[in-house]
Amino acid sequence: MGKNIGFVSTRFAGTDGVSLEAAKWSETLEKSGHRCYWFAGELDRDPERSLSVPEAFFQHEKNRVIDAEIFGKKRRRRETTEAIHSLRAFLKEGLHAFIERFQIDMMVAENVLTIPMHVPLGLAIAETIAETQIPTVAHHHDFYWERTRFAVNAVGDYLRMAFPPNLPNIEHVVINTAAQEELALRTGVSSVIIPNAFDFENPPQIDEKRTKAFRRDIGLAPGDHLILQPTRIVQRKGIEHAIELVHELGDRRYKLVISHEAGDEGFEYAEWLKEHAAERDVDLRLISTRIPGTPNGYSIWELYAHADFITYPSLYEGFGNAFLEAVYFKKPLLINRYAIFVRDIEPKGFDLIVMDGYLTKKNVRQVREVLESPARWVQMTSHNYAVATRHYSYAMLRRQLDNLMANFFGANH
Repeated sequence: MGKNIGFVSTRFAGTDGVSLEAAKWSETLEKSGHRCYWFAGELDRDPERSLSVPEAFFQHEKNRVIDAEIFGKKRRRRETTEAIHSLRAFLKEGLHAFIERFQIDMMVAENVLTIPMHVPLGLAIAETIAETQIPTVAHHHDFYWERTRFAVNAVGDYLRMAFPPNLPNIEHVVINTAAQEELALRTGVSSVIIPNAFDFENPPQIDEKRTKAFRRDIGLAPGDHLILQPTRIVQRKGIEHAIELVHELGDRRYKLVISHEAGDEGFEYAEWLKEHAAERDVDLRLISTRIPGTPNGYSIWELYAHADFITYPSLYEGFGNAFLEAVYFKKPLLINRYAIFVRDIEPKGFDLIVMDGYLTKKNVRQVREVLESPARWVQMTSHNYAVATRHYSYAMLRRQLDNLMANFFGANH
């Protein structure tokens, strides 16, 4: 018997990790015969199955005013407390209306009870769960204690209450082992690990014509090698290591492309990277997803298809979607041994070029070997695809979600 499942968050739109993972969960649940509905402040989902409440968006003016008063400060003004509760009460009305309108049987709270980007919304959801006793899966991507910007705050009471709440009708899901341990240690809350997943049962379709057109559009000659760093321009992505790699390869045919724009935290870093690349004689291209002058923009997703090699020298990741994306598109990659990779991904037995905090001559030699030997390329990428299919496929996700629902509704839900 299919259930009505309500996804709730501050935003389900665009290409941020939470929106993408929620879409994968809903696709998997729909294939199992359930119906999915959406509640958020910003939405690009089917309007027939959605309830948009603009005040639930974390960048709504009301929430931004509250944020400025509660983070980076120890003391909360009485007026701020009242503003939080006024918005909480308003959002709770919206949540109850959502549950009634779509006859929701189970809620999935996507990262909204995890990171306090919108404190009134987190409180509203926690209270709604307590009041309705609706079965809820809290899907946690990154906790507030993992981010320094939330370390000093005036809402410790609310963080303990709702980020996340410890209620009997919530099943908590985290994406890595470290988060599972830290959550248990700090709150006594137990959780299950469901890593991010990809549709490995259906390999991507690659359009050779579009690949040629893309390479031409960004000014690559036929013999050039496109080395892609598929990350935002922020310091923890370790982009200087990719520049160092291309410099060490010592061949002007190797072009380094970064596929995301610099966010608000990355402009100075982007300028430094450009100077650093120029000093190292590296041809660096920072491209946004829509490339000016091209008849049709290229999606970030598509860029993998056009690349020859992927660099992923991140210093820290919650999981590392770009890693799985590279494997899905059968591209060889250089990866830095960030903590989650070491604990959760490395033991699975992937065949990768691995650096440990710094680039070695051996790493450079391995990259050159893969780029110049088609046989080594195929061996590496085929092996990785097979390993990922075992551990990170939609089949794995379907099994895990079925187990969660069985906990709420019994074996024959």
